[in-house]
Amino acid sequence: MKNVQEPTYSFVILTLILIVVDTFLAWISVKLIPAAAGSVSLVYIAVAFMILFTLWFGAYGAIAAYVGTLLGSGLLGSDAFSQHPEIALVWAIAGLLQVLIPLVAVRSFEVDLSLENPRDLTYVLLFGVIVNNIVGAAWGAWTLALAEPVNLGSVFATWLIGNIIVTILIVPVVLKRLTPRIQKSRFFVKYYWD
Repeated sequence: MKNVQEPTYSFVILTLILIVVDTFLAWISVKLIPAAAGSVSLVYIAVAFMILFTLWFGAYGAIAAYVGTLLGSGLLGSDAFSQHPEIALVWAIAGLLQVLIPLVAVRSFEVDLSLENPRDLTYVLLFGVIVNNIVGAAWGAWTLALAEPVNLGSVFATWLIGNIIVTILIVPVVLKRLTPRIQKSRFFVKYYWD
């Protein structure tokens, strides 16, 4: 007879904790370092941690990134989105895209998150700093324009440049230093949900 593992709620609790952290970081980012557009930050510190949490904790981190973006920089951080929550739901997909792109790339190319070789660092920089932030900034600027009149080019550039600076300074360094410890924990997710 097979040993059946007892159900655990540890990943539910982890996801809730990540949602609280992501929401707080997103809210702080848009309130303390706002750009001209209400839901955009000049330096969106939350994005780096959302990426890290997703790379370490898989889809649980991605769920937290979406909800944290929706609440922290959307519904709680923006007057436009508090008046148009239906648009905020679509807008927050920007946060989800910014973490799912590196997650899928890292898992597909079997990247070692401790970044021990240039190949792995290249994939993280390409998909966790550049491609994901281009897609997130494009989605975010376009959907923000549905809620309030904005200069799309300015919002896109502000979002992209700020996020690239934050992610290139934080993500590779923290991955290299903390991944070996995180991988030893029972919360590290090797693929998406496991």
